[in-house]
Amino acid sequence: MQIKDFKIDPNLKERTEHRTVILPVACYETTISQNIHGHIPLHWHDEIQFVRMVKGEAVFQINEDKINLRRGEGIFINSGCLHMAEEMNKSGCVYICLNVSPHFVVPRELHATHVAPYIQATNLPYLHIDSNQAWGKTILDAMMNIHDCIQRKPLHFEIDVTMHLTCIWKNLIMNCFQLTYDPMEAAKSDRMKQMLGWIDIHYTEKITLDDIARAGQLSRSECCRYFKRMLNTTPLNYVIDYRLQKSLLLLQQDGSNVTEVAYKVGFNSTSYFIERFKKLMNMTPLAFKKLNNK
Repeated sequence: MQIKDFKIDPNLKERTEHRTVILPVACYETTISQNIHGHIPLHWHDEIQFVRMVKGEAVFQINEDKINLRRGEGIFINSGCLHMAEEMNKSGCVYICLNVSPHFVVPRELHATHVAPYIQATNLPYLHIDSNQAWGKTILDAMMNIHDCIQRKPLHFEIDVTMHLTCIWKNLIMNCFQLTYDPMEAAKSDRMKQMLGWIDIHYTEKITLDDIARAGQLSRSECCRYFKRMLNTTPLNYVIDYRLQKSLLLLQQDGSNVTEVAYKVGFNSTSYFIERFKKLMNMTPLAFKKLNNK
């Protein structure tokens, strides 16, 4: 079942518990347009994630890279990596998402040698999975088998799920590349999370560039470079967009008022809120509210 409004912590870590009753595994179908934000917002989680596109196309951003995925293609997203997804060309994008605890993909005794080096590698934030390659097709087919097992829950399906997961992981690491760990790259990711988390806590307040840079222990110029490289925007424009995303949730509540919502999410001008909202959503906040409160 798709989660249309998953919760995230102030540091953008997703709070969803990805598991069945017994297994630390979740596999479900996601329609991007059905998310309450209209896209999959920026977040991260400890689980590793595999995606298989079943309809349409989308652009996934993992850390600072953007990858276009079409029907039949897939991607591996590593533990702890910031990522988001947007539908492309109003294609009705649907994908299968498999999230699993890194500690569950192989027996515990094999984790240190066969899993830990891969989830700790700073040069493996993601891996494109090509269905035209034998190893890629094996991974994508195994994903569908897991999805089917979890949906139907045949007798002893948990054993089948573990078998398919082992197959997926073996094919991934056999067709990976030389792993590296760069402490500087790891620090960049942590600093970005710190800045985004600080914004999540303080977005209703007056925010300056100095505030954001201080949260990441960076200079103003370095802070701007981080946001440009990873999010292709400026820190203060990110704050505006973040406030607008928060306003979408409030506008859908019964009895909400456009002016009150504007001030609640940190705008000090209703007219400026309406102007920026219209630019983002191609409609006014009031039109959005009426459309979503029928």
